[in-house]
Amino acid sequence: MSNAEWKLDFSDGNKERIVRMDAGEQGELRKQISLAKEKLHLPGDCQVVSCYEAGRDGFWIHRMLEESGIGNLVLDPSSIEVNRRKRRTKTDTVDVKGLPRLLMRYSGGERKAVSVVNVPSLEEEDRMRLSRERERLLKERGAHVVRIKSLLVGQGIRHEVNRALMEVLEEMKDGLGKELGPDRKAEIRREYERCQLVGQQLKALHQEQKRRVKEEETKAIEQVMTLMRLKGVGWQSSWILVMEFFAWRGFKNRRELAACAGLAPTPYDSGASQREQGISKAGSRRVRSLMVELSWLWLRYQPDSGLSQWFHSRFGNGKRMRRVGIVALARKLLIALWHYLEQGVIPEG
Repeated sequence: MSNAEWKLDFSDGNKERIVRMDAGEQGELRKQISLAKEKLHLPGDCQVVSCYEAGRDGFWIHRMLEESGIGNLVLDPSSIEVNRRKRRTKTDTVDVKGLPRLLMRYSGGERKAVSVVNVPSLEEEDRMRLSRERERLLKERGAHVVRIKSLLVGQGIRHEVNRALMEVLEEMKDGLGKELGPDRKAEIRREYERCQLVGQQLKALHQEQKRRVKEEETKAIEQVMTLMRLKGVGWQSSWILVMEFFAWRGFKNRRELAACAGLAPTPYDSGASQREQGISKAGSRRVRSLMVELSWLWLRYQPDSGLSQWFHSRFGNGKRMRRVGIVALARKLLIALWHYLEQGVIPEG
C-alpha cells in the first residue's frame, strides 16, 4: 500500500484477481470486493478474510474492515518469508500475491506461518500519544539547546542556555573581544523562544498527567500508581510502561512478555557453530530502552534486592560483562514488574 495507490489480490484458493485502486477510498474498496465475488463465482454472502502488512497507515484500515464484517489480520512485515538469494525480485505484485498464500496457511491452522500484530483499541492507541509527544518534545528541546550552544561556541563563547543568557546577549563579546553580529544574536533569540515554547508544552503535558492520576479511576491509572510505589521506578517510567505495554497487552507467559519487548535471546546453533546473537530487538523499542535504563536505576536504589544481588554475582566484574548483564537484568526486571501488577508479587528486596 503506497500513499497514492493500493494493490489488491483477491483469491478463492485457485483463481486470483489483482486490481489497483486509489488509496483510502472505502467505497471503491467495497465495490472491488463485490466485483471480486462475482468474477470468482462466489456467493454474495460468503465470508471474506483479509490481511495487510503493518506500516504507516496504522490500524484504521483494520478497524474499517472489521466494522464492515471482514475478518482482518495485520501482519508483521519482518516475519514474512522472502527469497534468500542475494538478488531477488521485489515488486508490489510479487508482494501482494504472496499475502493470500500466507493468509490461507494461517487461517488453515498453521499459526507459525506468519506473526500477527496485536491491534489496540482506538482508546488504547490514543492513550499512547501523551508519552510519545513528551518523548518528541524532549528531543526538540535538546536540539534547540545544542544549536544555541553551537552558535556561541563558534564565536569562542561558552555559556549555559538559560534566562541569564538572554539578559547578557546584547552586550556579549566573542573570543576576540568583538560584538556578536546582529543576525547571530537574532537567531539565538528565536531559538531560545522556540526552546521556551517546548518547555511550556512539556509542562502542560505533565500537568495533564497529574490531572488524570488524580481524577481518573481506570485500570491503566491504577497500574501507574502501583508501579510508582516501587523505589527506583519513577513517574514517567511507570506511565510509559503501562500505556505502551501493560494496559492493553495480555501475556500468557514470561517468554511471550520478553519477546514482545524485544528482550528475548536469539541463539545460533547450527552444526558445529554455536553462539549467542544477543536480544531479538523485535518488540517495542520504547519499552526495551526504558527497561535498560530502569535496570541501572534498580541497581542504584535497590542494591539489596534479589535481582541486584543476582546481577552482581553474575556480571559484577568488568565493564563489558556489566553491559551484557544489564540486558539480562532488564528482562528479569520486566518479568518481576509484570508479576507485581498481575499477581501482586512484590520483587524480592
